[in-house]
Amino acid sequence: MEEIKSVIFDWGGVLIEDPRPGLLRFCADAFGTPLDEYTPIHDSFLDKFHVGAISEHEFWLCISTELGRPMPEIRSFWYEAFRAAYVPKKEVFSLASSLHDNGYKTALLSNTELPAVGFFHEQNYNMFDVLVFSCVERIAKPQRQIYEITINRLGSKAQQTVFIDDRLVHVKGAKEAGLHAILFENINQLKNELKKLGIVLN
Repeated sequence: MEEIKSVIFDWGGVLIEDPRPGLLRFCADAFGTPLDEYTPIHDSFLDKFHVGAISEHEFWLCISTELGRPMPEIRSFWYEAFRAAYVPKKEVFSLASSLHDNGYKTALLSNTELPAVGFFHEQNYNMFDVLVFSCVERIAKPQRQIYEITINRLGSKAQQTVFIDDRLVHVKGAKEAGLHAILFENINQLKNELKKLGIVLN
């Protein structure tokens, strides 16, 4: 096995608590709609929003039309909903920072939306060499191309790279692209899996 030189982190569910439950509740409450009624409508347009095929305004307009309710009067409703649901996992960010300081190339690879990207940049995280967002690339995990984009920008090879995600479908996609991949469960499990790959941890 080649020496691991690069580590790619997912955002939601790995570096932060899964924002989906809180974000859905925030949005459903804003529309005055029961969560179980709101969620399938939200999800029916989410993939297009993830890859930048529709704007935030178009996303909310679609949902508003389906629900028969007015759009929330907030400049970036998604930004506010995401911020309300944002809970970072300090120990995972610390691990990413430590790996970066130890000479490993690090990347963030996330299926996310433009307002969330803006929020990310406001946090001034400095432990990532490369940032890849689905809405910017107009392609999303688990499609092979987005993993290849990330490793190319890292200047690494697939077999020298490990990808970390909390969703099995994304882990499988990374493995199919030739990367090592870890299904994230918790920080201790992650550290153990990284050590098995020969990665040096502080």
